[in-house]
Amino acid sequence: MANGMFGLSESTARETAPVWDKVKDFVTPMEWPAQAELIVEINRLKRERDAVILAHNYMTPEIFHGVGDYVGDSLGLAKEAARSKAKVIVQAGVHFMAETSKILSPDKTVLIPDLKAGCSLAESITGADVRLIKQRHPGLPVVTYVNTTADVKAETDICCTSANAVQVVEWAAREWGVDKVILIPDEFLARNVAAQTHVGIIAWKGRCIVHERFTAADIAEMRAAYPDAEILAHPECPEEVLAASDFAGSTAALIDHVTARRPKQVVLLTECSMAANIAGDVPGVQFIGPCNLCPYMKRITLENIRDCLVNMQFEVTVPEAMIAPAQRAVQRMIDLPPPAVPARYDMIKARHHVAVELI
Repeated sequence: MANGMFGLSESTARETAPVWDKVKDFVTPMEWPAQAELIVEINRLKRERDAVILAHNYMTPEIFHGVGDYVGDSLGLAKEAARSKAKVIVQAGVHFMAETSKILSPDKTVLIPDLKAGCSLAESITGADVRLIKQRHPGLPVVTYVNTTADVKAETDICCTSANAVQVVEWAAREWGVDKVILIPDEFLARNVAAQTHVGIIAWKGRCIVHERFTAADIAEMRAAYPDAEILAHPECPEEVLAASDFAGSTAALIDHVTARRPKQVVLLTECSMAANIAGDVPGVQFIGPCNLCPYMKRITLENIRDCLVNMQFEVTVPEAMIAPAQRAVQRMIDLPPPAVPARYDMIKARHHVAVELI
């Protein structure tokens, strides 16, 4: 009987009411009935298929809060997937994330709702590229950002995230007994790491299409319009953006900063949906633009998540020969003691410019 809120059945309205409370500032009342019905259907299908959904921070709020069993950054999601007893993993994110889940959970079925959900950064480099880099720089360890494909991870000595990149680079330099490390593929992450370590960095010119578009001019405009706002940036942004921000750090550090400080106004220089998803947990904090949408992340919708589970379609596999070396690179990072706090890249302000060798 359709007599609940927005014309929904009482059971659907009751089940989705907590989600509505989280997303109501970002979803219109006109959109909500269809989304609520899909959320209920997807959650039912998960139970039937023995499936869990990994929802990345850049998913839209109705996905993030409505159907995500585990939410967070790409590595955190893959680790949760490995711990889960579910037989099926649905990656509400992009393709390299689904591959990472498969690397850490090779016996599970990993699905992605849209095979075209790629990543400009991950697609900027291949395993063949890494083999050539190693030939050009023999004896140097290769540290690879987790935002890469399985064939790149398979050629890697150890992976890193934006939260632990400095720690991993310094560990690799000590372990290999060298003063220089290859850090690929994100150029800006490499430059921002280089500003915080004495280890020399050899970098690749890969970039994220979301973060490379932010400029110091954007920050100047926001400061003029909103002088009391705190400006936060992700380390995949250019160096001058981090230097001009109030705080810069990994995804986890940005979330922790907002959650702990609860500033009245925040400019979050990253993907738009992250601000919307944090906002659901920090009422009273106003998030102000600019932000950039990731067209790849936005290929994931409630509709194709539902279809993915109905048809058990778009399975992501990794060649067996790649799984062991890629898993070793990821596991080496996991086995390191976690940093005491997620990396803060705003410390770049206090350091001199550090040269990075681009391949």
